[in-house]
Amino acid sequence: MFSIPTFLDSFGPLLWAARYTLLVSGLGIALGLVIGALICAAALSRRPAWRRLAALWVSFLRGVPLLVQLLLMFYLLPVIGINVPAIAAAVITVGICASAYIAEIWRGAIGALPPGQAEAAAAIGMAPRDIWTRIVLPQAVVMSLPALVNELILLVKASSLVSVVGILEVTRASQAQAATTFRPLEVYLAAACIYLLINLCLAGVGRYLEHRMAV
Repeated sequence: MFSIPTFLDSFGPLLWAARYTLLVSGLGIALGLVIGALICAAALSRRPAWRRLAALWVSFLRGVPLLVQLLLMFYLLPVIGINVPAIAAAVITVGICASAYIAEIWRGAIGALPPGQAEAAAAIGMAPRDIWTRIVLPQAVVMSLPALVNELILLVKASSLVSVVGILEVTRASQAQAATTFRPLEVYLAAACIYLLINLCLAGVGRYLEHRMAV
């Protein structure tokens, strides 16, 4: 029989653990945005060496599973003399992995813009920097917003993988709770509800921003 009290009691410790899920996801996407912008700039560079480097970065990170990247980062940093907490290694890994997808999202958005806009701006004497900051980037951000929100939602779900390095986020907390109560169905259903709630909130914020920026 399904135990409703166990299901309801599971929300307390799982919601407490959700702060690590949000922390890893939030800091990871912030780091990914910064690195992704640099990789996007390299991919659009006129220098072939930069474009090849960006292509190699994206190919490697999209071709290797996040779990393997996480384990590599967790065990590589101590080998090269860098000792950081497990949560720092998780944030760095998630950010680096996200940067590959974000770079491709922005590259695609910029490439989808009509080239005539930049050409017209250059024809009337606008500086290249003004063309990028006032014409290209604002439109690219709006076009890429749905894909970026989708990437953030994927990161929230992928953050469950950081449990393998000992971080007590929602998935690891639910495993511990299930082992204690011997009621895995109720506990994992509560964990699913928490993930669903977080992602519904993120999707709602994304729709709101998309509407506001499109006006």
